[in-house]
Amino acid sequence: MQSPTRRRALIVVDMQNDFADPSGSLFVAGAPLIVPRVVAAIERARAAGDLLVYTQDWHPAHTPHFAQDGGIWPVHCVAGTPGAELHPAMPGDGPRIRKGVNGEDGYSGFSVREVVADETKPTELEPLLRDAGVEDVTVCGLATDYCVRATALDAARLGFSTTLLRDAIAAVELRPGDGDRAIDEMTRAGVAIEATAGA
Repeated sequence: MQSPTRRRALIVVDMQNDFADPSGSLFVAGAPLIVPRVVAAIERARAAGDLLVYTQDWHPAHTPHFAQDGGIWPVHCVAGTPGAELHPAMPGDGPRIRKGVNGEDGYSGFSVREVVADETKPTELEPLLRDAGVEDVTVCGLATDYCVRATALDAARLGFSTTLLRDAIAAVELRPGDGDRAIDEMTRAGVAIEATAGA
């Protein structure tokens, strides 16, 4: 008997040690609070038979993305290092979309931007979702004002019905209020905000 086509997906954005662990090089202050909420969302999605997808920053040691090479960020999530691995609480039981592999800016799970050429290229995330018959996506993870924001906005732009798990995200906040501004922007783009992810 053929399994029914999966039409929903949970996209777990960048729940990696460099962001989620207090010793990480780009630690997001609210990350420890959301870890159990993200795990709860994963467990619910798994029980419902939804597709689970994890995104990961996966940078080379030198990239225009990093401050040492002209960007704005400290070195983080270098491919193959402990900091780039998923936080140990994450089951990791699903496809992984790795971003920034060739030195690009990799904010969205759906696309990367060549910094020097100023050219945007798609990742394999959209074809993965389309092939699985997914029409509805839910987004959680790190960080609200960067990779979560970019991923949710791209999902909505590409025509997926998109929901953000409000209490399973945390912001970097380079400027105070960046997280709230990102949520407002996502709302204006048609992203639904779900108040609770459970825990």
